[in-house]
Amino acid sequence: MKLRKLMPLVLAAAFFFAGCSTGQPDNQAAQQSSLQTTVSRLAQTNKNTAAKIKDQAESMSLEKEVISELEKKLNKQPAAPKQESAKPTAAASSTAAPDLAKLNYSGTPEITVNNNDPGFSASDQSTAKGGWESYADLDSLNRAQAANALLNRSLMPTSKRTALTWDPTGWRNKRTAHGWLYNRSHLIGFQLSGENNNPKNLITGTQSLNNPHMLAHEMDIAYYLKQSNQHFIRYQVKPVYRGNELVARGVQMRAQSVGDNTVRFNVYIFNVEPGYTINYTDGTSVKG
Repeated sequence: MKLRKLMPLVLAAAFFFAGCSTGQPDNQAAQQSSLQTTVSRLAQTNKNTAAKIKDQAESMSLEKEVISELEKKLNKQPAAPKQESAKPTAAASSTAAPDLAKLNYSGTPEITVNNNDPGFSASDQSTAKGGWESYADLDSLNRAQAANALLNRSLMPTSKRTALTWDPTGWRNKRTAHGWLYNRSHLIGFQLSGENNNPKNLITGTQSLNNPHMLAHEMDIAYYLKQSNQHFIRYQVKPVYRGNELVARGVQMRAQSVGDNTVRFNVYIFNVEPGYTINYTDGTSVKG
């Protein structure tokens, strides 16, 4: 507390003692002496308080200087080097897709391609135009080519499928013990697109190719699409021919759900049927 704040107290004490005077000289002298003692003690207390305040201020000033010096040293230190993202090693890199037409069936009906990476770019997966489907023109041998789509529930059919009448190239069908050797196989399944009797979407496919192998992937896609109108899948199915053969050796199926990896695959399925040898040049076949 500063001295000027103590003066009213000192004056009040003086008036108090003066008011209490009985008029006797001895008592008045004693009171004056007591007042002087009180004033001296108050003044000394004020000096001690001021000294403590000064010490604290100096201590705070010193701490500020120390902090300031530490901050200067920290600011002079070089910034920590940025961590570079790990570069993929050669072993982790995706391998290029093989020449599928040269592959021969060896007992495994389905294989993964390009480490199962469908390889669609961001622009391939754009949903700006909503769902769509596109079918390449038939080639000079009348064979169906690649079918592409951005699948969405809006493309799925609302009516039953009608009978198929188009005979794709190599259609030399025959009965087997379990039904028929061949199916008119849709590249993009009817349940996904509503495309049915479209020559650009049909190939001669074995029953095993059509069901269970292609159908298994189509069912996964259909289930995902039915969950939300906002679900999209970029999709391509491409028949793979060897030279001028009329029957495809297999089909490559690629799919990528947009915005997540719920549906994501790149596979090649051989167009074969257990127990039968197919002549891919014209579609004829023999048992065994």
